[in-house]
Amino acid sequence: MKGNDAFLETIAKTLTRRCETLAVAESVTSGNLQAAFSSAKKATEFFQGGITAYNTGQKARHLHVDPIEAERTNCVSEKISRVMALEVCIMFSSNWGIAITGYAAPVPALNVRNTLFAWYAIALNGRILVSKKIETKKIAMDKAQQHYTHILLKDLSAIATGLEQP
Repeated sequence: MKGNDAFLETIAKTLTRRCETLAVAESVTSGNLQAAFSSAKKATEFFQGGITAYNTGQKARHLHVDPIEAERTNCVSEKISRVMALEVCIMFSSNWGIAITGYAAPVPALNVRNTLFAWYAIALNGRILVSKKIETKKIAMDKAQQHYTHILLKDLSAIATGLEQP
């Protein structure tokens, strides 16, 4: 995805230098993160893989989110993103876990209309480093997915390189 090359290069270099791996659990971005990481140079040296779990049942089954919390929040909450990030690390035996869940299109029945949002979390070695809510105005679904992907890659790049600072 155009505009993310520098972030991907930084992430790839940082993780390979540290001999660390990464896995992705995504919903709202529908595989965009996995596609981005797999296109990075030397992806096989740091990218373990990912899962796109689009509905509540699959998130509960594969990523062990609490089904009651998932039902209550339509699987879109800070808590859900945090569990997804930690669980994808376990699933793929990776150091880093990246997870995102949210809305790329309005859902009037849930009062998601003019402002779309997603929650993401980044985990490293079994602990959450950051969880954050991203918002965007109502835009085309693919543009919202690209926006979320861009923000997450930008933030991950900054976090990964920040850990290397003395």
